[in-house]
Amino acid sequence: MSNAAAAAEAPAAPKGKKKLIVIVAAAVLLLGGGGGAALMLLKKPPAAEDGEETAHVEKAKPKAAAPTRDPKAVPVFAPLDPFTVNLADREVERYAQVALTLELDDTKTEALVKTYMPAIRNNILMVLAHKTSAQILGTEGKVKLAAEIQRASSRALGYEVEEPDPDEAAADEETKPKKKRKKKAPEVVLPVLAVHFSNFIVQ
Repeated sequence: MSNAAAAAEAPAAPKGKKKLIVIVAAAVLLLGGGGGAALMLLKKPPAAEDGEETAHVEKAKPKAAAPTRDPKAVPVFAPLDPFTVNLADREVERYAQVALTLELDDTKTEALVKTYMPAIRNNILMVLAHKTSAQILGTEGKVKLAAEIQRASSRALGYEVEEPDPDEAAADEETKPKKKRKKKAPEVVLPVLAVHFSNFIVQ
């Protein structure tokens, strides 16, 4: 009897082990599936409050600024010899050492600049000599000086250039009554496009 009972109980043991293996495998699959789902949720971009995803925000990034001039156009520069000039300060004697380069519209103007160089240097020296150190030390003063040199250089090349009206530039529209302004003449495109300082010392 004891042998028969042992024989009957013997096949039951492997069935229990199989059930255990099936349960463990199911648990592993569940855990693996849950981990995969969690990973997918973490990778998904978070939704915004209004329901739109952050991918929409990326589209709203500012675009790169477009170039103001043709990048294929070759610039024409005419470097000038440095200027040393006494300034118009009355309290103390001061002078400026200025090196600059003229940016021109084309190579024809470059040839004209070489021809009219004495007149151009004279006009630039006259502009510098009428400035005080306080007028040209700041950034705003240098910008105004560059504009004056641009006009003076263009004048030396034979172009008629009008000086800007100082009253209009200094007028405050909130405090002064508006006056009827005359129609402005179309702006003349100057042959000197810009003035670039390469050295600027005031002593």
